[in-house]
Amino acid sequence: MTQIRKTIAQGRLAAVAATLIGLALFSPCGPVGPQAAESNAARTVAITFDDLPHVNAADPEAPLPPTLHAVRQVNRDILGALKSHAVPATGFVVEKRVEQLGPVGKDILKDWIDAGLDLGNHTYSHADSNALDINAIEKEIVDGERSISPFLFRSAASKPRFLRLPYNHVGNTPEKQQAITTLAAGHGYTLAASTIDTSDYLFDRAYEKALAARDTAKVERIVAAYLDHTREQITYYAGLNRQVLGYEPPAIMLLHVNSLNAVTLDRILTLFEEAGYRFITLETAQADPAYQQPLTIATKFGPMWGYRWARQYNVKVNGSAEKEPPDWVVKYGESIQPDL
Repeated sequence: MTQIRKTIAQGRLAAVAATLIGLALFSPCGPVGPQAAESNAARTVAITFDDLPHVNAADPEAPLPPTLHAVRQVNRDILGALKSHAVPATGFVVEKRVEQLGPVGKDILKDWIDAGLDLGNHTYSHADSNALDINAIEKEIVDGERSISPFLFRSAASKPRFLRLPYNHVGNTPEKQQAITTLAAGHGYTLAASTIDTSDYLFDRAYEKALAARDTAKVERIVAAYLDHTREQITYYAGLNRQVLGYEPPAIMLLHVNSLNAVTLDRILTLFEEAGYRFITLETAQADPAYQQPLTIATKFGPMWGYRWARQYNVKVNGSAEKEPPDWVVKYGESIQPDL
């Protein structure tokens, strides 16, 4: 273990002692026996949602362009599941989509605040920072606060604390990465990390098409495949992080505000509970030493933090061990929209 990784582990030794024994090699199945019980007892996860108020709200090409009622219902279902499991989630807002929904957009943000949840900045228009210069990125960040700040001013926070750039693109060159980090800090932001990804947008695309085709059997099959994939990803990324860091830092789940998550979130949260996770805030998760080390490896992609840590600390990992969404789901979602 490098000196940097030893530093990361400091302060966590009591909670992760069990995971430091015999876990140097990555197993996609995770620890077993007594180690599993001790490791699971210390597991925590922060749940985050991108593209609030709705991922397809401004997409006329969506299989089912949502009505205002449908957008409200998606958020109500998500908020209901979070309340049922006592989850302190963070929703990352795309300001342009709030504006496009009119009063309903701000009503949805109020619903999140009234539920005791946090709002983060996901930029104004969801533009790709890889294609922008630093001045344009700054404008995206500043304009992205228009609706969020007034709501947060009425709550415990005076402004959004976390920024998540679209596609998790935080600098495709070392110079831009440093500039983005400095820019975010200058505006009072911490860049939001993410450690678990399920490619939920691919499943949602297929789910929406099956709904549009009124294919109930296909809808149920897609939902089952999504939950199976989510269970696998939770396990995979826990093992990846143990391999790279020597322990499991708090996990950060990346989801989107979409129709599929609205109908499956209760079961997704149950998957975490069954795996021994306790739900925490994003702020608590990122207080862990693993997230305090600045990123130094630039990439044009948006990988989960386990892969970023692996590159940064020169730990060889087998990324091909990660399962992709089933081909049939991807192909169905990309197929021509069925006639109604």
